[in-house]
Amino acid sequence: MIGAMIVHAAAARGASPAALREATGFDPARGLDPDARISLAEETSIWEEAARQTGDDAFGLHAAEMLRPGAFDVLDYAVRTAPTLRASVERLARYNRLVHDVAVFSIRDRGDAMRIEHGFLVTGPSQCRHSAEFTIASLVVIGTQLLGEPLRPRAVEFRHRPSASAETAAEHRRVFGVAPRFSMPSNALELDRALSQRPLVVDAALSRLIERHAESLLAALPPPTASTADRVRRALTSALDEGNVSLTRVAAQLRMSERSLQRRLTDEGESFDAIVDALRRDLALRYLADPKIAVAEVAYLLGYSEPSPFHRAFKRWTGRTPAEARRGAARA
Repeated sequence: MIGAMIVHAAAARGASPAALREATGFDPARGLDPDARISLAEETSIWEEAARQTGDDAFGLHAAEMLRPGAFDVLDYAVRTAPTLRASVERLARYNRLVHDVAVFSIRDRGDAMRIEHGFLVTGPSQCRHSAEFTIASLVVIGTQLLGEPLRPRAVEFRHRPSASAETAAEHRRVFGVAPRFSMPSNALELDRALSQRPLVVDAALSRLIERHAESLLAALPPPTASTADRVRRALTSALDEGNVSLTRVAAQLRMSERSLQRRLTDEGESFDAIVDALRRDLALRYLADPKIAVAEVAYLLGYSEPSPFHRAFKRWTGRTPAEARRGAARA
């Protein structure tokens, strides 16, 4: 389903479906099966080849703008018949497994803002830039269609680095209404909570019918596959900037005892402290690549109460100071 959507969007922008099939091995006819799945590697290949063949550096954004009702079958209709924008996102988070095995959405409330984050249950290569930008832009496009007016997020964040193209940067501002921040810990979008609670004009009976159908389809799926270590990493990503990375906090979030969590990590050849350390290192390098984030702020975002422990940890990880790493990233 996702692969066929990408091919359709690429064809609309001048690419040859036959050439895409030859380059990637993906047959768009597979998209006729609503239960069809493709691997992350195959999906990434299709995204990147579609962008190459169209010559469109902002292909993910433009593919999102082409979305129309029904593009993702039951999931799409469940999202579009929710009573509020927040309920729509909650349905997206719950039923996204109907179209993608490992992609997940999560919702976090921050003061008067609602934050929507997107990521994968498994570790591995970073999400393709065009895929990430399509995913976040689709929230804006469908939200605009539901509201009947432009949906303007407070903030947009991406894990990948920005494109060097000024034209692509302008497209980001046009689609989102704000300039995204790049090299961030997650792909995310923030909305005003008041806007997310605004009632939508929907058929309540139809909404309930589609929700029941989506629930029955979800119940028929096998359980999602994710290691305990992967689940811990996801929990820690949201906990770091709150300064609470304790085993107690993460175990409670994963609904298991501390002893059970430690045992499962040991069985996977992992440890909680090692996961925290590695995650902080990876995020530190990503944050320092963004000159708009002060070094002291990086320390805070990683859960350190003051800069000095962060400086010592970073020197242990890399043999360099944060300032030296930032200068090196600027020259890269």
